[in-house]
Amino acid sequence: MKKSLLAIVFSPFLFFAQESPKLTDEMAVKLSEKPLHCINQEYPNKTAHIINAANEVPLSPKDLHPSFYGCFDWHSSVHGHWMLVRLLKTKPNLSVAKDIENILDNSFKKENLQVEADYFTKYQLTTTFERTYGWAWLLKLDEELMTWNHPKAKIWHENLKPLTDKILASWKTYLPKQTYPNRTGVHPNTAFAMVFALDWARAAKDKDFENQLTEKAKYFYLNNTKTPAYLEPDGSDFFSPSLEIADLMRRILPQKEFIKWLDNFYEKRSLENIEKIPVVSDLSDYQTVHLVGLSFTKAWCMKGIAKSLPENHPLKKEFQKTATIFLNNGLPLLFQGNYGGDHWLASFAVYALED
Repeated sequence: MKKSLLAIVFSPFLFFAQESPKLTDEMAVKLSEKPLHCINQEYPNKTAHIINAANEVPLSPKDLHPSFYGCFDWHSSVHGHWMLVRLLKTKPNLSVAKDIENILDNSFKKENLQVEADYFTKYQLTTTFERTYGWAWLLKLDEELMTWNHPKAKIWHENLKPLTDKILASWKTYLPKQTYPNRTGVHPNTAFAMVFALDWARAAKDKDFENQLTEKAKYFYLNNTKTPAYLEPDGSDFFSPSLEIADLMRRILPQKEFIKWLDNFYEKRSLENIEKIPVVSDLSDYQTVHLVGLSFTKAWCMKGIAKSLPENHPLKKEFQKTATIFLNNGLPLLFQGNYGGDHWLASFAVYALED
């Protein structure tokens, strides 16, 4: 992308950092180019398949995952699909709407999604495949389709159901056995996954799963105090472990209880630290570029937390302001890297731009 075009697309917030950026049609089209380009791009590919026998060696990513083989890895393909569904759902008149629809028609073919579902039982060592990051994005994709009253969405949702059912059954089996949460700032983060799972459970009116998630979240995090967020981030984080926990707890606690919990969760030095903009030293490095994503996830967590706080809470306006700063920092960087960021960052940006 030429610098002049970057300036046109991002000028409303490049020069007025105090203004919160919006997902305009123009920006949506530019962001959509990322998954539109990579969803059918099979290589380079980071497969997470554990080869258990010699006959599995020749299998290509597309053999294993005929719907979600592109965008470098399975989970990035899944949340790339979520992003395209979200844009088509909320902005049906985009100039690329037909391109998006054609991509989704192909990916959501019934036979392809059945192969995706069968993967979890056909191969011996798949019980931990994409647990729980990819599982979470699959449920987010299903939630988006489930809540869209559109003829094609109904077909796509029905075709996705065998895979959704496999993921759901796996999660319901795993959750009672999960003794400890994963507090990392990358894919296995437990709080992030539970946020999306809880959102899905409520949309699907699955009270059993909702209660299971709520009780486990309290078990993991209710007694957490003075979180050491002053140590964040690690060198390849795209999550703030502490903010992900807070974003989960705001969903399960009444407001007064959440305020009390939040006030005990963060100390001054931790709050000051999580509001710092991540330093991204090398946008071409596939791990370091994760830190661009950190700006987006911090933004969406802070926006959500602020929305859950009363007007007189000091963190409400502080988090709203800081979320805007993170968005204004991350969006221009999204277009300056390479495939290490291109295959996933746009969907994070779209989710962070949600109101």
